[in-house]
Amino acid sequence: MLAGHPAVRRHGGQLFSPSVLHTLDLIGIFVFAISGALLAVRKNFDVFGIAVMAEITALGGGLFRDLIIGAVPPAAFTDLGYFVTPLLATVLVFFLHPHVERIQTAVNVFDAAGLGLFCVVGTTKAYDYGLGLTASACLGLATAVGGGVLRDVLANEVPSLLRWDRDLYAVPAMVGATMVALCLRFDMLNPVTSTTAAVTAFVLRLLAMRYHWRAPRAWHRRSTVMEE
Repeated sequence: MLAGHPAVRRHGGQLFSPSVLHTLDLIGIFVFAISGALLAVRKNFDVFGIAVMAEITALGGGLFRDLIIGAVPPAAFTDLGYFVTPLLATVLVFFLHPHVERIQTAVNVFDAAGLGLFCVVGTTKAYDYGLGLTASACLGLATAVGGGVLRDVLANEVPSLLRWDRDLYAVPAMVGATMVALCLRFDMLNPVTSTTAAVTAFVLRLLAMRYHWRAPRAWHRRSTVMEE
C-alpha cells in the first residue's frame, strides 16, 4: 500500500477512503477500457486486438506514472481487478458494441468523470512518492490522458489531445492537476479541495464537449497542408 512506502509524504488529506477510491478507480478503468475497445471495433480489430486496446487505454496512464515514481510493481500487476476489469469491458463491447455505441454520450460523461478523478489521484500519488509540485502535476495529467494517447498511437491515429479539431481533453485534466499542486503548495489539500479539483476538471470537460471548446492554433497561421 502507498502508506507503507518509505518515500511517502503525508499531505494532510485524502480524497476518498481506500475502499471507495478502489471502487472509483475500477469504474474509471472500465469506462476508459470501453472507449479503447470501441475504437478497436471501428478499426476492425479481432478479439485479441480489442482486448489489448481496452487494457492499454484503461491502464496505460497509471502504469506510466507508477514506473516513473518507483511504485513497483504497478498496481495493475498486483490487483487482479485492475487487469480483469478491461477484459470485462472487452466482452461487453465484443458482443454488444452496437448498443454501447448508442449510449456513447453516457460513456463520454463517465470518461470525463474518470479524467477528473485520475488527474487528482495521479498528482497526489506522485507527490506522496517524493516528486516536486510541477512534476507531480505533470504525472497527474499523464495518468488521466496517457492511456488515450497509447490507444490512438496503436490505432495509427494522431492522439486526440494533439488534434485541434477535437474538444478540449488534456486542458481540463491540466487544470485539475494544477489545482491539486497549488493546494499542496499552500497545505490546503483535503477532501473538499481534492473533490473540488476533480469536479472542476469534470465540468470543464463536459462544457468542452457541449460547446465544442478547442485550443487555439498558431497565431497568424499560414499553411498549405490540407485539413482533415
